[in-house]
Amino acid sequence: MDIFFDKAEARFGERVVLEPVSLRLTQRRIGIVGLNGSGKTTFSRMINGLVQPAAGRVLTNGCDTAKDGARVRAMVGYIFQNPANQIVLPLIRDDIALGLQSRRLGKAERDTAVMAALDRVGAAHLADRRAHELSGGEVQLAALASVLVTAPGIVIMDEPTNQLDLRNRNLVARTIGALAEDVIVISHDLPLLADFERVLLFHEGRLVHDGAADETLARYRALAT
Repeated sequence: MDIFFDKAEARFGERVVLEPVSLRLTQRRIGIVGLNGSGKTTFSRMINGLVQPAAGRVLTNGCDTAKDGARVRAMVGYIFQNPANQIVLPLIRDDIALGLQSRRLGKAERDTAVMAALDRVGAAHLADRRAHELSGGEVQLAALASVLVTAPGIVIMDEPTNQLDLRNRNLVARTIGALAEDVIVISHDLPLLADFERVLLFHEGRLVHDGAADETLARYRALAT
């Protein structure tokens, strides 16, 4: 992973939602924390071009997100805060196969790729289930499989343990820990980020701290009291 923010700023209309940020991300496990509305989700969406910089630039693995968005999105998988919104077909195996449409694979190859993605997250048993039948943790795993099937090098997850019970939270945490891909996680679940290599803290649209997990999470706890 090589993500470079060069004085990158985000605006929604005239409102600045993220003040200029300059940094380089190269670690394999990066966490992002901050109070609601702090700019952390906007920052993460700038990495794969879902939000374009109003000033400055963002380079993801050397590609400008504003000029080469399709290539960037192929490299960066993104799982939204409500992953159920990413599941558009009733049957899980069909939904995961959607990501392979552009590759024009035969049915056997497609089925093999879908099952391999589900196997990676320990969810092969979900292949023939319907989305509305899944628990919160199962939805997260299905959404993750739908991203992994496209073979991104980087996976961004926005609040992956939000509203999960303890069992499902632990299941998702173990799955994240086992991923071979580089991972960026936005979370209020601070124990989830405790062993990450680097954690960024955003507050009121600014990056206010960037460092090791223990130091950054301590600062966040102090800020939130």
